[in-house]
Amino acid sequence: MLKITDLVKEYPNGLRALKGVTLTIADPGVVAVIGPSGAGKSTLIRCINRLVDPTSGRVVLDDMDVTALGRRDLRKARRRMGMIFQEYNLVERLTVMENVLSGRLGYVSFWQAWRRRYPPQDVAAAFDLLDRVGLDGRENTRADALSGGQRQRVGIARALMQRPDLLLVDEPTASLDPKTARQIMRILVELAHELGTPALVNIHDVHLAQSFADRVIGLCDGEVVFDGGPADLTAEALTAIYGEEDWSATIRPADEDDENGENAAVAEAV
Repeated sequence: MLKITDLVKEYPNGLRALKGVTLTIADPGVVAVIGPSGAGKSTLIRCINRLVDPTSGRVVLDDMDVTALGRRDLRKARRRMGMIFQEYNLVERLTVMENVLSGRLGYVSFWQAWRRRYPPQDVAAAFDLLDRVGLDGRENTRADALSGGQRQRVGIARALMQRPDLLLVDEPTASLDPKTARQIMRILVELAHELGTPALVNIHDVHLAQSFADRVIGLCDGEVVFDGGPADLTAEALTAIYGEEDWSATIRPADEDDENGENAAVAEAV
């Protein structure tokens, strides 16, 4: 369980990016965080694993107070929180397999990592994940030879190699075409449910959030202004999050086919 209580982040210039955010995430599945640019979405994600240190408040993962940890314990805690970045954060000159196995760096010795000699069970798990995200046969391809969608799939597999208790996902579809974006979201949903892992996903696309998330959190000006199911994202709710606009073309019709359940198979790699 992730419990966030009165989380505040104020930068030296006086900007308050988060203003007392309180959330509890207990169930497996995808929780989408939506809101306008500057609402505090990325800051929230990064405060949870302390890539950004909050000014005040608490972040507790199960029985561990992340906000109270020293540097050494924080390194250990981050093993339990897989991070998937918008910009992929792959090592371009390394192969797909080497990038995925880097998710185990916190669990092997320096010499094992330096020699790239990972335990056989880790290598087997990496092959399984590559197959699961649609990259079977790509293990020896260099990261710099991949498309954007393929790179994001590598990032997902690498994060899951940590066997995390929580996935933190920062704008996973921002640089992708619509078809690939839907495929990436489908993979995240399927794996989050399959592995029993909560995933907190910062995303701009409201329609993707409605189509794939189990729960949606709306941030505006550093505060939670909406917390509910995708079907509850009415025009009034979107106005509270983003401001006045004609939201009729944005809201997914209630009778629209749910692609989340329509096709459980992972689409072909793009």
